[in-house]
Amino acid sequence: MDHPAKLDGIWQIVKAELAGEDMPAFVAEKIEVELSGGSYTVRFAGEVSDRGTVMLGTSGEHQTMHLTGVEGANAGRTIPAIYRHVGDRLRVCYGLDGTAPSAFATGTGQKLYLATYRRK
Repeated sequence: MDHPAKLDGIWQIVKAELAGEDMPAFVAEKIEVELSGGSYTVRFAGEVSDRGTVMLGTSGEHQTMHLTGVEGANAGRTIPAIYRHVGDRLRVCYGLDGTAPSAFATGTGQKLYLATYRRK
């Protein structure tokens, strides 16, 4: 399991998809996530759009993340996720309906968001 500090830093989206649809590159390039000391901050075009706490764990074969929104778009929501961290890449699949994802994939009608990040 990753120690939380290994994920600390600023992560830029390389590609993302929501419910089976690819996010346009011109949108993805404006999104970055900062992880630091158990908290997260999402910035869109440099402006903070979401902020909260993040807890890491494991469940079966997956490394897990639980994000709790404190301010912004996800305030008051808890979002379970699974992640894989290799080198300067971080892949996260978020369960936007509150259900933990079981795979790194999305499909039509699923409230899943899959993002691949590169460390800045």
